Amino acid sequence: MSRPRIVIVGAGFAGYRTARTLSRLTRHQADITLLNPTDYFLYLPLLPQVAAGILEPRRVSVSLSATLPRVRLVLGEADGIDLDGRTVHYTGPEGGEGTLSYDRLVLAAGSVNKLLPIPGVAEHAHGFRGLPEALYLRDHVTRQVELAAAAGDRAECAARCTFVVVGAGYTGTEVAAHGQMYTDAQVRKHPMRTGMRPRWMLLDVAERVLPEMDERLSRTAERVLRQRGVDVRMGTSVKEATHDGVLLTDGTRVDTRTLVWCVGVRPDPLVQSLGLPMERGRLLVDPHLQVPGRPELFACGDVAAVPDLHQPGQYTPMTAQHAWRHGKVCAHNVAASLGVGERRVYRHRDMGFVVDLGGAKAAANPLGVPMSGPAAGAVTRGYHLAAMPGNRVRVAADWLLDAVLPRQAVQLGLVRSWSVPLESASPEVARVRADTPPGALGRAGGSRSDDDTGETGTRRPGGGEAARTQPGGEPAKNQPGGEPAKNQPGGEPAKNQPGGETAKGTGAGGRAGAGGTAGAGGRTGAAGKPGAPPRSPGTHAPVRSAGAPRDPGPEPPADQPPPGPDIAPGPVRRTDRRAEEGDS
Repeated sequence: MSRPRIVIVGAGFAGYRTARTLSRLTRHQADITLLNPTDYFLYLPLLPQVAAGILEPRRVSVSLSATLPRVRLVLGEADGIDLDGRTVHYTGPEGGEGTLSYDRLVLAAGSVNKLLPIPGVAEHAHGFRGLPEALYLRDHVTRQVELAAAAGDRAECAARCTFVVVGAGYTGTEVAAHGQMYTDAQVRKHPMRTGMRPRWMLLDVAERVLPEMDERLSRTAERVLRQRGVDVRMGTSVKEATHDGVLLTDGTRVDTRTLVWCVGVRPDPLVQSLGLPMERGRLLVDPHLQVPGRPELFACGDVAAVPDLHQPGQYTPMTAQHAWRHGKVCAHNVAASLGVGERRVYRHRDMGFVVDLGGAKAAANPLGVPMSGPAAGAVTRGYHLAAMPGNRVRVAADWLLDAVLPRQAVQLGLVRSWSVPLESASPEVARVRADTPPGALGRAGGSRSDDDTGETGTRRPGGGEAARTQPGGEPAKNQPGGEPAKNQPGGEPAKNQPGGETAKGTGAGGRAGAGGTAGAGGRTGAAGKPGAPPRSPGTHAPVRSAGAPRDPGPEPPADQPPPGPDIAPGPVRRTDRRAEEGDS
């Protein structure tokens, strides 16, 4: 008799906990498959510290294959579910498609950035839900401070040094708190010509910071932010966003190149395509996290509307704390449906919340006891270390190094503005440009800036927003994201080097692979366009420069035999007994 097949969609807090608990409960009695776009579990609460340069990205990324024994990992994005046929269709990271059959299905796809119908926000703002967005924000903020320090115009300096964060919840508050400390440290080392200081603004339509927390903790967080220099404006939000600033709801115009969108999240749109009862975009489940009428289907985390048994008529909020606990209960109930153990209902007890405000400052209420200052900071970091399923020693080591060493304020240019759009069904995966074939070094006859623009700052087909119309402006040439210098990595190699002459001004390595996914729920095609067919490597003609003819290289020796039917053309060994780099 074959073993039952369990498929888990998503490896966030709920999906990861479900897979880990099921692996322990079933012990080779079931085939467990985890479908996820990345090969890691992301510990989201520490993401602001990645953007601030405190933690390295891999510290908050826990390997799935290393920490989930007896679980098969499939890299891909679910884009269609056949409930009657019991199959899940997915698209892989390189555009390939596949199907997974199941006997039990757990939907834990998580959430994406919440959008509001505000003009210009989708085009000019960036979210904060995944590692690509955190890495982009770190590079972008660093670049803006460096460009402001070199600017002679006071107005330009002020605009580049103004950073607007919308949403005063957990994420937005921590981003603003850590961001102010990060930019202040940069300016202390390299003061600006105009004597200005970076300015961070925190906006929200709510009446106070952290409205979800106790009012005393909210006051503590706001006091710390204001003492640090953050411009906190409650009851105010963005009315319109443009490439060079924002218009606030109170009529104020703020010149800025940075708009960070942290207004909240919405359930992954995948579940909306199932045609099942929903509650504000979330799939309705019973207290056992099972979909009524579908005994083989379970849902947990942000995509599930789980009844709150302590507050009849209400549903548990979309928080990491609930998602983590959902996963454990869901795993027990899936195992019980296969004859292992007993079913459980989901009940929760509020353990309190913690908010890291940077340095030794924090706001916390563990077990309902409000705390602030260094004591709250110690409790907050202790809680995160205990909650992380891995990398604890590495995280603690980074915290120790940050306490005794200055941070490295450098921009790596690994993530471009167009690759992390606000409106994305997969914020954990950087988008790959649609018009660049896998492995290609770029287009001929032009350079690519941070946002793939020409000299006129116009939008190219299939590309992102022009650098001059994105927050951050046009990167300086020879800077990360700008036009690489010739004979530098990513620029024009010497013509007698392997590979011949590449297109001038192209980026290093091009943009390999296909990034998006095709199918339901607002997901884009493999090339980033809705409905676009996946591309496979090797199907595109190489791009060549239209300049001078390429140098054929050194002539082979006169006694070198021509390639025959059994001799493949290749490198020629030197005959003058002098060693050459690359000879073996």
